[in-house]
Amino acid sequence: MLAIHPQLNPSPPPIPTRHRKYTPRNSRSSSSSSSSSSSYLSSEPIQKEGKGRICNLERERRGRSISTKERMLMLQCLFAGIVASLLGFLLLSKKKKQEKGSPRNGGSLEQVRGQCGGPDVIIVGAGVAGAALAYTLGKDGRQVHVIERDLREPDRIVGELLQPGGYMKLIELGIADCVEKIDAQRILGYALFKDGKDAKLTYPLEKYHSDIAGRSFHNGKFIQRMREKAATISNVRLEQGTVTTLLEDNGVVKGVSYKNEAGELRKTYAPLTIVCDGCFSNLRRSLCTPKVDVPSCFVALILENCQLPYANHGHVVLANPSPILFYPISSAEVRCLVDVPGNKLPSITNGEMAKYLKTVVAPQLPSQLYDAFILSVDRGNIKSMPNRSMPASPQPTPGALLLGDSFNMRHPLTGGGMTVALSDIVLLRDLINPLHDLHDAAAVCKYLESFYTLRKEHCIKFSVHLLIRPGLKCVKLVLIT
Repeated sequence: MLAIHPQLNPSPPPIPTRHRKYTPRNSRSSSSSSSSSSSYLSSEPIQKEGKGRICNLERERRGRSISTKERMLMLQCLFAGIVASLLGFLLLSKKKKQEKGSPRNGGSLEQVRGQCGGPDVIIVGAGVAGAALAYTLGKDGRQVHVIERDLREPDRIVGELLQPGGYMKLIELGIADCVEKIDAQRILGYALFKDGKDAKLTYPLEKYHSDIAGRSFHNGKFIQRMREKAATISNVRLEQGTVTTLLEDNGVVKGVSYKNEAGELRKTYAPLTIVCDGCFSNLRRSLCTPKVDVPSCFVALILENCQLPYANHGHVVLANPSPILFYPISSAEVRCLVDVPGNKLPSITNGEMAKYLKTVVAPQLPSQLYDAFILSVDRGNIKSMPNRSMPASPQPTPGALLLGDSFNMRHPLTGGGMTVALSDIVLLRDLINPLHDLHDAAAVCKYLESFYTLRKEHCIKFSVHLLIRPGLKCVKLVLIT
């Protein structure tokens, strides 16, 4: 049979057999349009019901069926829309709560910089901590502006002995080459002297690579190498200038005010300012409540062409009233640090200090060091500095952070200041690295509060324990890095 398109077929579609009724032949041929009051499903014969009426009824039946399906579909869509809206609202609420506790990433670092311009970080000070941090952040793609009071080579009498743990942090930061080409000396442990007896203590480094050891050097040469390393990063800018104040707005540090090398007053802005201006920091009071203690002072000498009793070892003389340190800072020089208790020193200018060193200190030294020590005192190049200690007392401030000796100091006798500072930099680098956008100062500040908690682990772990029994019969060195 040929199928006829419904639109081209003048007669209505056939009625299913079960719905057909008996109709006389002559009535089937008629085309009456009158309506019957009885149902077309009735068992009574319908005399005048024509094909047009049957067609209309069938169309009405089909119309009712389509409307029901459409209504069901509409209800399903409406229900799905309501569910989707509720889920979307819940997800959005959760995301907003998460954003309150953590800073925004705000796209890639390049996109954020293109929108905001200027440096990402200002670093105040380019000593060991500042220079190492500048290189680290610059290598990670940050725009860094370093402002250092004096970019000439410093002349200091501390910060000259780096423990093995600190050297490993240099390797981790990619700046271990900074101890090269400065005649740095390998340090393998300590030697102790007391009442004519001595003992050698060696770092427990058997499980490490043969290159792992402590390093001792001229502090100034080491710092200059660090600055040169930082300057190799194109997005690190080193400028000589003196920072006078932190610029604040509603409790948020926005940048710094400083005098450049020409004496001109300048201002620079960044979402994060990190203060690394050392033990004599003039900015720390804005960011913490410092409790600086000065239990003693170091008096420093350099012994030339002096052979230490134990090569590549630091030497500690347990003297009265306090210890005396010796360690090499080059292949021909040995640093001597005499710890003098209290804040008041014998005068260097009128000769009281020389007399003290010759009459009180020299008689307690090992015989191998006595002559070189007296010769150094007679040359008169005696320096001194206060030994400071200051516990970390963080006061989280949006837009700013303290690092290095400006934040936390331990007595130089521990030889741990540089190691702790470098460990802090590794931790801070890892915390900041995922953050592309530092402009949400409150969120970044809240996020970086974890820095103060996490750093306690390596501050506590760093320790050189000298376990000494009477007469130096049993001496053990335990190094925790």
